[in-house]
Amino acid sequence: MELEAGAIVEGRVTRIMEFGAFVEFPNGESGLVHISQVAHEFVKNIRDHLNEGDVVSVLVLGRDEKGRLDLSIKELTPAPVEPPRPKRLPRQAPDFENKLKSFLRGSGGFGGGGGKKPGGKGGRKRR
Repeated sequence: MELEAGAIVEGRVTRIMEFGAFVEFPNGESGLVHISQVAHEFVKNIRDHLNEGDVVSVLVLGRDEKGRLDLSIKELTPAPVEPPRPKRLPRQAPDFENKLKSFLRGSGGFGGGGGKKPGGKGGRKRR
């Protein structure tokens, strides 16, 4: 049986490497599931998802230039639903920002102290 792109086949994981897992099929052919094709989320360690001897369903993506099978597990699983992103607030009108700046300048900024007392040196009071 010749495996072609688009075929969904069951195979057994025969070897795990840092970059992916090799899967062997009943007809004796084998191919590679690259680490980026294991799951939709980031996969740091492939052994968290696959072990040698696991039976997995894979999608045949095609063959590389050397005739080796490129496989995917990720393409057979539904993509996770991302939570909706919060809407960005519209930018305030420039006249509002100018009014706020002038208010803060006139009031002495935050803190309500209103600046130094006349004739005072500032700083903390002595006891």
